[in-house]
Amino acid sequence: MIVYKSTKESFTADVETGMVEEVIEAKYNATLNRGVSKNEKRSWQNSMMYMNTVLTDYEIPLDAGITIEMQIPQTSKRIDFIITGKNKSKQDHAVIVELKQWETAEKTGLDGIVKTFIGGGKREVSHPSYQAWSYAALLNDFNEAVYDGDINLKACAFLHNYHSNEVLDDPFYQDHTEKAPVFMKKDITKLREYIKSFIKYGDSDNIIYRIENGRIRPSKMLADSLSSMLKGNEEFIMIDEQKLAFEYVMDAVLNRKKGQKRVVIIEGGPGTGKSVVAINLLVKLTAKNRFVSYITKNSAPRTIYSSLLTGDMKKSHINNLFKSSGSFTDTEPNLFDALIVDEAHRLNEKSGMFRNKGENQIKELISASKTSVFFIDEDQRVHIHDIGEKQEIRKWAAEAGAEIIETELSSQFRCNGSDGYMAWLDHALQIRETANTDLKGIDFDFQIFSSPNEVFDKIKEKNKENNKSRMVAGYCWDWNSKKNPDEMDIVIPEHDFAKKWNLADDGMLWLIKEESINEIGCIHTCQGLELDYVGVIIGPDFKIRNGEAVTDAYERSSNDRSIFGIKKMMKEEPAKANELAETIIKNTYRTLMSRGMKGCYIYCTDKETEEYFKAMT
Repeated sequence: MIVYKSTKESFTADVETGMVEEVIEAKYNATLNRGVSKNEKRSWQNSMMYMNTVLTDYEIPLDAGITIEMQIPQTSKRIDFIITGKNKSKQDHAVIVELKQWETAEKTGLDGIVKTFIGGGKREVSHPSYQAWSYAALLNDFNEAVYDGDINLKACAFLHNYHSNEVLDDPFYQDHTEKAPVFMKKDITKLREYIKSFIKYGDSDNIIYRIENGRIRPSKMLADSLSSMLKGNEEFIMIDEQKLAFEYVMDAVLNRKKGQKRVVIIEGGPGTGKSVVAINLLVKLTAKNRFVSYITKNSAPRTIYSSLLTGDMKKSHINNLFKSSGSFTDTEPNLFDALIVDEAHRLNEKSGMFRNKGENQIKELISASKTSVFFIDEDQRVHIHDIGEKQEIRKWAAEAGAEIIETELSSQFRCNGSDGYMAWLDHALQIRETANTDLKGIDFDFQIFSSPNEVFDKIKEKNKENNKSRMVAGYCWDWNSKKNPDEMDIVIPEHDFAKKWNLADDGMLWLIKEESINEIGCIHTCQGLELDYVGVIIGPDFKIRNGEAVTDAYERSSNDRSIFGIKKMMKEEPAKANELAETIIKNTYRTLMSRGMKGCYIYCTDKETEEYFKAMT
C-alpha cells in the first residue's frame, strides 16, 4: 500500500507550490481512511523540502520515481521515501531513505540502539541506519519482485535537522552504517551523490508499480524456521521495538554483575513478534554458551518445536531447550543464566495436573534463573487460574531483590500487519472502545459466513497452498470422541455439520499434521501459534443482544478446564465470577480470531451475533 506515488518532476512541483503536505494528507486519507496529526503533517512539510533540495540536480532524472509512505507487506511499518530508477548499467534500483526529525542523539551500549528525544522524552530506539536496513530487508523478504533479483534495494537514513556530534557515525555502529549510511544536515551533497550512484536514468519500467503489485511471498513460520535458526542462520529480521527488546535482554544476561538478579517484562499483543524475539534470544544466548531454556505453560508450541527438531539434535538437548512452566518447583536458585518465558499470561500459581505442587510459578521461575524474561499479553488470559499479570511479576521480582526492566512491542506482524484489525477486534468483542468501528481501509481478509460448512470449505481451500490454515472453535461442545472414537464432537445439526476436536490423534501437533485439517482446534492447541488463515466458530457462550455482548460460562463444555471451578465461585462471589468469566470468554475469541496472519473467517451459532458482526465490518 502506497500513500503518495509520483515522478521527481511532479514531486518538485508539489513542494514548490507549498502544497506537498496537503497532497500527501489527501492521499493518506483516501488510501488509509484515517486522518493525520498536525505534527505528522508538519514533519512531511519539513522533510519533503529537504528531500526536494537533495534531488535538485539535473543528473537525477525528472522521470525518476518518487514514493512516500509505502507500507511494508504483512507489517504495520511504512517506508518514508523511495527513489526509483536505473543505474548507469540500466539495472533497476530503489533507494530507501529513512527520514528523521531528530536534532540530537546519544550513544548507548546496546547494539544498533541510540537514545534521542522522541514522544515527549528521551527514549532508546533503533539507530536510523539499522532501521533503514531492516525495512529494506523486510521488503526483500516479503516481495518476490525484489527477492527474485530484478530490483536492487539500497537503504540510507537522512537526519536533516541533525548536526553531527560523532554519535550516529561512531565506530560502535559501523556494522549498521556500512549497510545503510547515515546522512546529516551538512551531508546534503553526499546524500545526493549517493542517490546518483544508483539512479542515473528514470523509472521507465514501473519499478515501484512492480514492487507495489509484486506477489507477496509466503510468510515464514517460526516453527518451520527453528532448526535453521539453531544452526546460526538469520531467519527473521527484528525491527524497531523488537530489536530494542532483544538488546535489552542480551545486555541483561551478558552484562549482569555477579550476584545481581534481573527480571525483564516485555508486553505485546498478538503478532507483535513476542515468540520471534523469544526464540532469537534462545538461539543467540545458547550460542554464547549460556544455560537457557524456553518456557511455556501451553504444551502446543513446545511439542511442535520438539517434533520439528527431532533428528537434528539429541532428545536430551531438545528437552533442555524447551520446558514447562511447572518444571521449576524444586529447582535450585540461579541454576539458569536465563529463562525465556513466552505466553507468560498463562502462568499459574500452583503446578501439576491437580495444581498441588509448588508455591507460585512466577516466583519459582524468577528464583531458578539469574535473568528471567516474561513475554506477556494480559488480554490473552483465557483460563480461570491464569495469574500472568505485570503487577504479579513485579511483586515477585521485588521480593527477590531483582532489577526490573520493562518494554513494549507494538510492531504488528500478524493480521497482515494491521494494527487496525486488532483495534477493531477489541471494539467488536467489546473488550475496549476504539476508534476502529469498522474494517474499511484495513488490508485483512475478514469474512462472515452463515454456515460452518462454508467456513470449513474456505479454510480447506486455503490450506492447499501450504498446510497453514485451520479451523477452531470456542470450547462449547463436549469431547465425546475421547471415549468413543466413532462419535463426533462439534455437531451443528441444522447445517449437517459434524467434526471432531483435534485432541485425540494429533493432540498438540494438530497445527502441522496434514490430516488434521479435518479436525477442529481449540484455544488450548492454538494459543501461541500462528496460521495463514483461521476459521472460527463462535459458540453460544458469546452472543449479542440489543447491541451488547452477553457471555455465558454455562454454555461452555464441562470438559473445558479453563473455567473449572467457576460454578463454585458464582455462588461465593457472583460479581467477581461473572467478570472473570466474561474476560475469559472475550479473550478466548480475541485469541482465536487473531491466529491468522492473512485472514479470519467466522461462523456464529447465533443469528443476531452474525448480523452484528456483518454490521461492524
